[in-house]
Amino acid sequence: MQCAYFDAGACRSCTLMGEPYEDQLATKDAECRRLLERHDGIEWLPPVASAESGFRTKAKMVVGGSVDAPTLGIMNRSGRGVDLRECGIISPGILNVFPALADFITQAAITPYDVPARRGELKHLIVTESSTGALMLRFVLRSQEPVARIRKHLPGLRQLVPRLQVVSVNIQPEHKAVLEGEREIVLTDAESLRIPLGSVELNLRAKSFVQTNTQIATALYAQVRGWVEERRPESVWDLYCGVGGFALNCAHAAGRVTGVELSEEAIVSASLSAQAAKLTNTRFVAGDATTFAERQSRHPDLVIVNPPRRGIGDRLAAWLERSSVPHVVYSSCNAVTLASDLDAMPSLRPVRARVLDMFPQSGHYETAVLLERA
Repeated sequence: MQCAYFDAGACRSCTLMGEPYEDQLATKDAECRRLLERHDGIEWLPPVASAESGFRTKAKMVVGGSVDAPTLGIMNRSGRGVDLRECGIISPGILNVFPALADFITQAAITPYDVPARRGELKHLIVTESSTGALMLRFVLRSQEPVARIRKHLPGLRQLVPRLQVVSVNIQPEHKAVLEGEREIVLTDAESLRIPLGSVELNLRAKSFVQTNTQIATALYAQVRGWVEERRPESVWDLYCGVGGFALNCAHAAGRVTGVELSEEAIVSASLSAQAAKLTNTRFVAGDATTFAERQSRHPDLVIVNPPRRGIGDRLAAWLERSSVPHVVYSSCNAVTLASDLDAMPSLRPVRARVLDMFPQSGHYETAVLLERA
């Protein structure tokens, strides 16, 4: 795809923009194979391609400009807003609401945060779209000062954009590169966005993480679910489970499933989804994944790990290496740390792997790997 913002030099976030998509996908697949080439005998499944535009179902927009002329997009090097409200990788369902959101900023007199001057209120708008078309909108503010005005004008916005299901305010008072703060104020009766994903429906609360490419997330869950179904484990741990995507999708293929995640908000989301699906064999625990594993006296038949970009780290890799766990599924968003972690677990042999292009137009991608104990 081509992007006018990229061509004009206004935004270079999509580092591969303009390259043929087939070449992007082939390069990612080749890179991942190279990083894991020390491991013989891997069955490489064909890479999973994404739509190359309109795939992003979560948009984090920096708000700049002024009350009368707000910008929604990114910040340039001088700390000023660059408007990207026609960004081609964002889903059309989100793009369609940007004009109404810009008008709402003006109507509710919410002053965009001026980074160089350290004054103003509205830092970000975060919009998430479900595959049903329903939306979650979050205002990230410096303080509570605009909240009363947001409440006052919100009914009009929801009448104009009836797909708005969940609206909240996040308070981030600090002047530093942190997207959101600890406090969340939900302004609607609904507190979670229902997102059908794979074989289940996730309940996403405001501060919970969900994959930003629904098409590829669905394929990822299906791939992992297939590997679990082949083995029919009695017990499964889903470490770094987030809102429970892997655990919930694999619940019918296992006797017992336990999801572990540090974020208590995500655990609430996952538990709500399990209750709604009437899954009696699935539980979720808030806590550190590594500490949880080290404290258990019995080991499961299969472990799923889906860590952040830094990987699972030395402690969890060491625990998995010395454990009796016969199968591990590793879902990675960083093939460099994936390779390092696999090297630290020589007793667990990667037997199947697949690249899934979660992030077209960039050098990032997801990799799913099935490991078996040698």
